[in-house]
Amino acid sequence: TLFVLSTTYSKATDECFETVSRSVFKFNLAFDEIILEPIAKGYSQLPEPLKIGTSNFTSNISNLLSIPNSILQGNFREFGHSVGSFFINSTLGIFGFLNPAERLGLNPSKEDVGQTLGKYGVGQGCYYVLPILGPTTLRDSIGLLADSFIDPFAQVTIRDKELLGISGNHLDYYSVKSTSAVDFRSDNLVNFKSLEKNSIDLYSSYKSIYLQDRENKVKNTTLNDDDWGNLDK
Repeated sequence: TLFVLSTTYSKATDECFETVSRSVFKFNLAFDEIILEPIAKGYSQLPEPLKIGTSNFTSNISNLLSIPNSILQGNFREFGHSVGSFFINSTLGIFGFLNPAERLGLNPSKEDVGQTLGKYGVGQGCYYVLPILGPTTLRDSIGLLADSFIDPFAQVTIRDKELLGISGNHLDYYSVKSTSAVDFRSDNLVNFKSLEKNSIDLYSSYKSIYLQDRENKVKNTTLNDDDWGNLDK
């Protein structure tokens, strides 16, 4: 699968500055080895109900970003799933730690501005790697910035706004994002090791997986990521 990914997607998008990106990629690998992976291994030892509850909680918050993007995409079915899932899980699901909405048939996909731009035909632009944040494209970088303006959770935390009497702070935002990253890394400890072991060029393999995942999300397909933990996290 990794060979197919590499040959199909590694040259699908031009590089902005490959030499710099490869250096940043090496930094990110060191950060992962020294900090993220050990934390993820410790997290993986937590009781399963606690891990599932934490994953549900961060996933429920991420549904907030899907709500405005579903409207922008004209996908009102997805809008209904996102709104319904968030409110049911935030109430009956005890602030999102449980996921009763799924048992009711509500399974919203994660939508962001990068995907919305893709829906409107905006190309990915060149590919590069950001420190800590990892792989991205010009379109997704613009989308990431725009996300912070339309995401209700970002508004009440890093944008210092108040919505419906609810407010937060920067620590709330980065705590949720960091926890989501650790949860994803924990889900994929074996997959990352396998990728590292079997890749001829690890940089190109990460690029391939990222580009395919983003293309699948724009098209609302889920091909070839069945063996990975939820890439929507």
